[in-house]
Amino acid sequence: MTERLLLIEDDVRLAQMVHDYLGEAGFHVTIAHSGAAGLELMRRDQFDALILDLMLPDMDGLELCRQLRTRDETPVLMLTARGDAMDRIVGLEMGADDYLPKPFEPRELLARLRAILRRGKGGGGSRSDVLRFGRLEIDHDAHVVSLGGEPCALTSYQFALLWEFAAHAGRVMSRDALMDLLRGQAFEAFDRSIDVHISRIRAQIEDDPKKPRRIITVRGAGYVFAKEQD
Repeated sequence: MTERLLLIEDDVRLAQMVHDYLGEAGFHVTIAHSGAAGLELMRRDQFDALILDLMLPDMDGLELCRQLRTRDETPVLMLTARGDAMDRIVGLEMGADDYLPKPFEPRELLARLRAILRRGKGGGGSRSDVLRFGRLEIDHDAHVVSLGGEPCALTSYQFALLWEFAAHAGRVMSRDALMDLLRGQAFEAFDRSIDVHISRIRAQIEDDPKKPRRIITVRGAGYVFAKEQD
């Protein structure tokens, strides 16, 4: 089945270039040149992934991403012309799965897009595991996390990260080790993206994210997922 993408980009020439390139790669791409047009398309139709420009003529891409995440878990790849790492971090905090700075190589765009689509489908394995830690349940095949029976709102990247934590419960995981485990899914090994995603995961699965009991920071070493149940 052809995967359907929504590209929200106000640069007409860039949008057409991306449309043509991804079309040749086998995707069906719909273009919106404003945030409002993109939101309307999202309300009317379903897409497998969203490519979102950070700077739009009618609204901030970060705000659009925030609105989307209140009701939708469609994978989001954010495009940004801003060089400030903080903008990228804020984008991840708003719920983007990955980001790509402009100008970019079309091949890298395609690689990152395929990576977040794989994560959205539960990765590349055929595992049928469900991991349980007290009230926390992580279903790999269904790609669902629940706490006390209530679903947790995680992006595909955050689910993949939590799964690796839980699958290696009790073992201290450095940032480099996490990036190795998620190789092919993550691209920024030396920025703060891992920390940002862990913060968002904690907000969903911890009773008190400021005093985490599940994903614990080990100073100077990384993080450990506690085996203890509630």
